[in-house]
Amino acid sequence: MDPVPFPGEHALSALGFPDRPAPPPASARSFPDGGTWRTELPSCEGPAVLAAVLAESERLSVPLHRVSQGSGVWMLTDAEIGEMVAGCAERDIELCLFLGPRGSWEPGAGGRSYPGSGPRARGRDQLAQCVADAERAVALGVPSLLVADEGVLWTLHRLRSAGRLPAGTTFKVSALVGPVNPAAYAVWEGLGADSVNVPSDLTVAQLAEIRAVSAAPMDFYVEAPDDLGGHVRLYDAAELVRCGAPIYLKFGLRNAPSVYPTGHHLRSVAVESGRERVRRGRLVLDTLARLGADGGMSPLGSRDPGELRRFPATAAEAAMTTF
Repeated sequence: MDPVPFPGEHALSALGFPDRPAPPPASARSFPDGGTWRTELPSCEGPAVLAAVLAESERLSVPLHRVSQGSGVWMLTDAEIGEMVAGCAERDIELCLFLGPRGSWEPGAGGRSYPGSGPRARGRDQLAQCVADAERAVALGVPSLLVADEGVLWTLHRLRSAGRLPAGTTFKVSALVGPVNPAAYAVWEGLGADSVNVPSDLTVAQLAEIRAVSAAPMDFYVEAPDDLGGHVRLYDAAELVRCGAPIYLKFGLRNAPSVYPTGHHLRSVAVESGRERVRRGRLVLDTLARLGADGGMSPLGSRDPGELRRFPATAAEAAMTTF
């Protein structure tokens, strides 16, 4: 894929500015359907938010491949999960729910004192509780699970490989623990990740470095929430696709209150924030169109991550023989 024209470059060239440096190399990879990018609407916290998001996406013509949720499976009733599964299935959208307890919500102070450990599952109990969340979610028809812990991912991948979770279940790595170098990204792929959220402060060149070593789809907040940096990178969208493909463009929202874990007391905030995320998505799509880079989107309904490299099953089993 050739670089698209950079916004405003014609004016700078006319004024005698030197040429831009050579751009980072383009990705040679794509999704199995041939597309290079898909869309994701994050922080879809329950049926009321989902209904508002779906209505707004139809009104603004914003295509959605995936919607994801951050409060966790354990914060939803079976009926609420069923309603979300049905709403997404009706429109052929992948539903991704976060897995349960995490360090920042447990009694110990470690998850708050050490930010990197906050989203991870602390101790055997939280590991088991995340597995219980996964089993409950897939039994209710949820096709995709959001994971923020290497051990949880490794355990779920083993269960999937053994047939104890559906083979078509996909695992998405959270932005809360996103890798920042090619080796770390490849490790998450090996542990069973089907897409990996990288921090939104990485440069396009750094994304190209990651893409050179891994085929796992990348998730990227084009606009990131404040607690993830608050980066707004609308004008980078075309280069994110060119160098990061296959990639999910995530329509996040800066300057919005945190709603995790959400509930009826925060419903109006969550609903209005969801609608605004859709509008932010429209801005991303409009920017791509103005740059002539809006082609290559995967067909709606696509969710196959493609053939990915995993750690050998024999080595995986050997590593677990002590318990």
